[in-house]
Amino acid sequence: MQKKYLMTPGPTPVPADVLLSQARPMIHHRTPEFSGILMKATEDLKYVFQTENDVLIFACSGTGVMESAFVNCFSPGEKVLITRNGKFGDRFLQLAKAYGLEYVDLSYEWNTVVQAADVETALDENPDIKGVFITQSETSSGVLNPVKPVADVVAQKDDCIIIVDSITGIGAVDCPTDEWKLDVVMTGSQKGLMLPPGLAAVSVSEKAWGRVACSELPKFYFSWEKAKKSIGKETTPFTPPVSLIIGLGEALSMIREEGLENVIRRHQLLADAARAGCEAIGLKLFAPPEGRGNAVTPVWVPDGIDGKALVKTMSAKYGITIAGGQDDYAGKIFRIGHLGYFDRFDIITTLAGLEMTLAEIGYEFERGAALRAAEDVFMGA
Repeated sequence: MQKKYLMTPGPTPVPADVLLSQARPMIHHRTPEFSGILMKATEDLKYVFQTENDVLIFACSGTGVMESAFVNCFSPGEKVLITRNGKFGDRFLQLAKAYGLEYVDLSYEWNTVVQAADVETALDENPDIKGVFITQSETSSGVLNPVKPVADVVAQKDDCIIIVDSITGIGAVDCPTDEWKLDVVMTGSQKGLMLPPGLAAVSVSEKAWGRVACSELPKFYFSWEKAKKSIGKETTPFTPPVSLIIGLGEALSMIREEGLENVIRRHQLLADAARAGCEAIGLKLFAPPEGRGNAVTPVWVPDGIDGKALVKTMSAKYGITIAGGQDDYAGKIFRIGHLGYFDRFDIITTLAGLEMTLAEIGYEFERGAALRAAEDVFMGA
């Protein structure tokens, strides 16, 4: 027998109470019972997003709400600014191309943070830009981008909105939507919300609704106007994933009980311990010190070590699934997730598995040093 540990930045582990809530007998989605569950989940999402704006729920992955931001906020040929320093910033660029938008491509190395000054320069040089896209927590690189300074720049432009991919940010790092004047913020269920994949949510500001009113790109299932109209009637425009939304309600209740500030603090502690453990055995962190999020810890694979073999051995021999690098960084970095339903001993177990794996495939280091370093972080908290 082998116990499995899922230590990826998505999908993430699901609490037993959330799983059990989804095993209840099916209910119809056009009933007062479901309406009550849906409306409470919507209000609790506002708590997590830290907003009084509309929050809309869709049955899709995070990519679905990324796409919804394009079709609801823009018209063919309009210009947007894409900031990107990882795979999911790249996805914004792919979506802009797919929908025939003009774009300014503000790209960085994957281990570099987006600079607000660069955004300001691009907006000054292109006054016709209607939207700025930024990834708060870049899953592929672990980089935490400075959303607030960028939002401050965008807020000065009357006809330009900021769209934030916080799919691995919400619940792990601070993202005060209203305080930072964020127009569109999105997340996915299989991340900090501690659910299986299949749900995504997006918050929409009044300024963003102004863009929606003049958008001419085609939309049907992903229509924010349809979703808003339906939520006003305490229902959904199309058949929702009933069990997932029941689970969402349970997960959000857990987050409320812990308290959002404490949830974020827990994620920071787990990230600190994971990084201290890796550095204690001579490993180098990928993301820069000024831009490290709490969702995932990417680490450079040591010289002479097969990064793909490392990930495979941890999974096959020790039952610990971590993530490898993506695109150009495949085999060059590995990623330890600590987003959502994680606590201290998940990190200790993962570091123990990492030490055994590294020792087995030929990396020389002081055995036990990663565990001591992580324990020191936890015991000092």
